[in-house]
Amino acid sequence: MKPILILVLFTTLFAAADTELDKARNLQDKPTLEKIAKAASASASQKPKDALAQYQNALAHSYLSEVALEVKDRNQARTSAEAGIAAAKAAIALDAKRSEFHRLLGTLCGQVIPANVLAGLKYGRCAQEEVNTALNMDPKSALNWVASGVGKYYLPASFGGGFDLAIKDFEKALALDPKLAEAHLWIGLAFRKSNRIPDARKALTKALELNPQRVWIKQQLEKTPAQ
Repeated sequence: MKPILILVLFTTLFAAADTELDKARNLQDKPTLEKIAKAASASASQKPKDALAQYQNALAHSYLSEVALEVKDRNQARTSAEAGIAAAKAAIALDAKRSEFHRLLGTLCGQVIPANVLAGLKYGRCAQEEVNTALNMDPKSALNWVASGVGKYYLPASFGGGFDLAIKDFEKALALDPKLAEAHLWIGLAFRKSNRIPDARKALTKALELNPQRVWIKQQLEKTPAQ
């Protein structure tokens, strides 16, 4: 099979897997995410030298961790993030030149912290360093700016974070990709924390318009009072 055909076939399969993964994440379908993560882990074990297989494993565990935290399962959120960290590190060991691999590792390190605040010292530096590495490698990636903003959202102002700085990062993400629902979601959450309720509702409404299947966006909009 010609190399270009292999690439096209892989890209098609990868996109299909992402579609299933995104759907389960949107619906907060934890059982399906558990199955996808288990399958991704098995695939990564069978392909230890395949960076994209390791990345897909890390991404599946990141989404599982995210949804587990949304449904208040902190133990699974932590263990899934830690499993994803190992996979993301494996991907970077195989190919350190992809900013997305670093963004995902930083995101996973950050995901451990809300699930286990005592892990903040251990994983906080990893989260910050890896997201900064991703940004330095690709400052035009909207997702990299979202990841940076999320880190500042959770980091107290006294430690160099805070909602105002997070909002600036989310604004940079939206300038690069105005249709990125994730950026509208997070800037909405930051606006709400800053008591900018009308702005928060506007951003969350836009996020839901762009991704109407995402249960967590609906939940956050419902928690944001109309004024």
